[in-house]
This record gives sequence, structure tokens and C-alpha cells, in this order.
Amino acid sequence: MLYGVIRCCLYFRNRAAEQLVGIELDPVKFTPSNTRFQRGSSSIHRRFRNNEITSTPIAGVSYVSTPVMEEDDIVDGDFYLLAKSYFDCREYRRAAHVLRDQSGKKAVFLQCYALYLAGEKRKDEENIELEGPLGKSDAVNKELVSLERELSMLRKNGSIDPFGLYLYGLVLKEKGNEHLARNLLVESVNSYPWNWSAWSELQSLCTTIDILHSLPLNNHWMKDFFLAGAYQELRMHNESLAKYEYLQGTFSFSNYIQAQIAKVQYSLREFEQVEVIFEELLRNDPYRVEDMDMYSNVLYAKECFSALSYLAHRVFMTDKYRPESCCIIGNYYSLKGQHEKSVMYFRRALKLNKNCLSAWTLMGHEYIEMNNTPAAVDAYRRAVDINPCEFRAWYGLGQAYEMMGMPFYALHYFRKSVFLQPSDSRLWIAMAKCYENDQLHMLEEAIKCYRKAANSNDREAIALHQLAKLHRKLGRLEEAAFYYKKDLERMEAEERDGPNMVEALLFLATHCKDQKRFEEAEVYCTRLLDYTGPEKETAKSLLRGMRIAQSGFPSMSAEHFPP
Repeated sequence: MLYGVIRCCLYFRNRAAEQLVGIELDPVKFTPSNTRFQRGSSSIHRRFRNNEITSTPIAGVSYVSTPVMEEDDIVDGDFYLLAKSYFDCREYRRAAHVLRDQSGKKAVFLQCYALYLAGEKRKDEENIELEGPLGKSDAVNKELVSLERELSMLRKNGSIDPFGLYLYGLVLKEKGNEHLARNLLVESVNSYPWNWSAWSELQSLCTTIDILHSLPLNNHWMKDFFLAGAYQELRMHNESLAKYEYLQGTFSFSNYIQAQIAKVQYSLREFEQVEVIFEELLRNDPYRVEDMDMYSNVLYAKECFSALSYLAHRVFMTDKYRPESCCIIGNYYSLKGQHEKSVMYFRRALKLNKNCLSAWTLMGHEYIEMNNTPAAVDAYRRAVDINPCEFRAWYGLGQAYEMMGMPFYALHYFRKSVFLQPSDSRLWIAMAKCYENDQLHMLEEAIKCYRKAANSNDREAIALHQLAKLHRKLGRLEEAAFYYKKDLERMEAEERDGPNMVEALLFLATHCKDQKRFEEAEVYCTRLLDYTGPEKETAKSLLRGMRIAQSGFPSMSAEHFPP
């Protein structure tokens, strides 16, 4: 914790503190009155607690002991404290200037980090001056070259510490030298594994599973946090979920781990479980804003208007000038159908953080609703520039180009989205419909996509019906009957009714009659007699035809059949 304060890595300090509070206390030493919170009744705790997990991470594996870094007692003294004060006031160049003649490791790191942030600040200012707050420009951090030269010399002299290695890796990553950046970050976390920021930067450089497995990382419980997050980014959701549930054996009350489990469940589209976890998080941490935008996405998908309204009011009163708060309020207005106002809040989120991925993607969705496809395309492209693995933005680009009558472009983007999220049936269905477009008319490819969707937990029950219709269109009546029957069974199980059920019953009745399976056809016809539309008369006609075929007698009048 002390290093988080000294070295200005605030994100790392926040995460470390959350895990400290999340560790279950020894009941022998701490009575209920002495515990930090009264949390024994937590439903999340009961749900995810695994009694086989001990307080030692990964039983049977010996972890390397991590040396605690030693600081010079008399280094830089007053100059360091003065520079730290300037740094906290965001006077970065002033802080760096104060430390120009200091040689202690703390002072060297603070000086270099201050210069790096000064360069980032100037880069953002140039972006605004050239293109506006949401514009794109080629502005770069002009301190990177000098920082790389200085940090390289410090490393060669052996006078760089793990935090300096972290900064060196960050500089090289910005300059595009990802391989060396990974090596430096690995060296940093192996020397001092508690720097969450270094793990986070390393995770962003692990773009494939092969790269992840090739990293020579020491065994440490922080490695488990890193792997869980890396698996999540690489869309290995089940592996990520297993890691987080494992870590929960030690960090039993960690809100951070609960939030990460919710994120994984969200990726798996387990919305009911996600909702339970977020409700528990808000009970334990009622002023939490972080990650609540994902909760609002779940409420939006489930059309829980009152719950989303309450959440929007809650974050507005807590901190209305947070990107997450603006996204939640944007979702609220979108659900109300007020798309212009929704866009206003997403743009506000981007003014607060122009790299807010969720805001770019959601704003693209709003522009689609407003039929403003050029603006939607621009928003989606900004999203994939920030994170090329954002499948929702690739899907949105496919939708936009499909609306513009450009199915070949749309198909390209739909393919990218399903590659990134192959377990999402909606993406397969969108690609299948694109194949069905009159310009493409690739029905066999559409059938393959619908089959993928049917095997990917198609919650909307679209794929089976479309498969039946396509096979019927291609004259494959047996295959059509197979999918109509499966679709009918699903509708019965879910107690759904509607035109799809009528269509399935009519086809199956006719098909079974043609195949002389009269008893089965009569069952379907009898069910159609319960309807009041033209399908009832069709069913009567089919029954008459079957009676004639079976008996060889002349046609009976309609009065012989029940009304």
C-alpha cells in the first residue's frame, strides 16, 4: 500500500486495497464485532464459496517469495517531497525539473513518470486544438524518445527498479515495440508482483493464447489475477470464470472479484446471474459507480424500465460526471425511445473519457436507431480503433452497411464479430440474414450460420424457424419437417404461441398427410382447429382429405367436424 502512494500508481493502490478488504479474517482472532463488515449472510458468498479452497492460493504449488523493495533512507529528501507535491497538483514538468539532479531510484522514477504524463497531457491538448474533444489526430507524446533513451541507459547501468521497468515497458508499448515491452513488464512483475498497473499493461499485450503461455512468469497469487483477466480478454470465458471463483476462496469478500465474475457471466449472456451479482454489489457498496454501466446494459436488454430508472437516478446523485454514469443515463433515455437525448449523454461520457469504449459503441447503436448510418459507422470505427476485439462494434458496422445496401461489406464485418464471439447466436443470425440477401442469395451458407446459431443458445428462437423455412424453400421437405418439429417442441416447452406455431402446425399436418402418416397429421390438424383464422378451415379440409383417402367414400360435409 505504501508503494501505491509513493509511486503514484493510484489504480494499483485502489485494487490492492480492495483485495485487502476482501480477504476473510481468521475467526479465531477476529470476533464478529471486530470484523470490517457484517457480511456472513452474503448470498454471493454462499453461492461462490468453495469449501475445498484454502486460504493459500493453489494448494500444492510453492510460490516464490517476493522480496520487499528497500528504499534509501536518505534519498532526495526535501526535493522529492516538493516534486511529489507538484506532481499531485498535476504540474508535471515542474515536478520533473525539481528532480533533475537527483539520483535516487524513487526520484528518478518520479521524474521520468512526470515527463511521461506531461507528454500525454500535451498530446491531449493538441488533439483538442486540432480536431476537437472527440476528434482524431496524429498527435504523439513527444517525450517518448528522450524517455526511451534515458530508461535504456538506466537499465544498462543496472540502476533501474521494477517501477522504472514498468515505465520503460509502457514507453516501448506506446512506440509500438511490443515484444521488448512484454519482456520488460515480465521482468517488472517478477521483481515486484504487486504493481497492478504493470500487470494491466502486460495483459493488453497478450493478444493470443500462445503469447500468454510463453510468458516466463513466477508463481505468485497476483499471477492468478492476471491470468483471469487475460483469459477474459481472449474470450476464454469458462477458464476466466474458473480462475475468479478459485481466487474467491482467498478473497472471499472482494467486490472486485464479484464484479469480474459478473463481467464473465455477461459475456456468457447469463443475465439472470449477472443481475443477482450486481444487486449484491450495490447492497455492499451503495455508492459504487464502477462497472455499473454493464449492469445498465443487462437491465436494458431485459427491458427493466423501473430498475434502470432507479439505477440512473442513483448514479446521477452519486457522481453524475463519470463516464459510467453518463452511459447509464444514456441507456435510460434509449429505452424510453429518446435517442437524441441518449446520444447527448454518450457524447458527454466521451468528453470525460474519449477512449470510453462502451460510449462509442452505444452511441453507434443510437445512430442506427435514428437511421444516421454515416455517424453510426464513424462511432463504431472509433470503438474498434480503441479495442479491435470489441465484437459489438464490428456487429454494428455490419448492421450499418447492411442498411446502406452493401451486403458484401456487411458480411465482412459480421464475420469479424462472430470470430470474436462465436458463442453469440445473434451474430450468426445476422450473418445468415446477410447471406439471404437478394444480392448474395447464398442459401447454403445461410443454413450453416443458422445451424451455428441454433447450437449457440438461441434465446430468441429464430434459428430453428429460419432453418425450416429455408429447407422448405429449397424443396428439402424432410429436413424442413425436422426443424419445424424441433421449433414446435421448443415453443411448447416455453409456452409460446403465435404465427410461427401456426406455420409449423400447417406444414407438419400437410407433410404428414402427403407421407400418408394420417394419425400424426390428424394430431396437428386437431390442434389447428383451436384457432379461429383461415388455418382452421385448412385443417378441416386436410381432415376431410384424409378421411376420403382412408375410407374411399365421398367427401363429408364440414358439419361432421367440430366447430
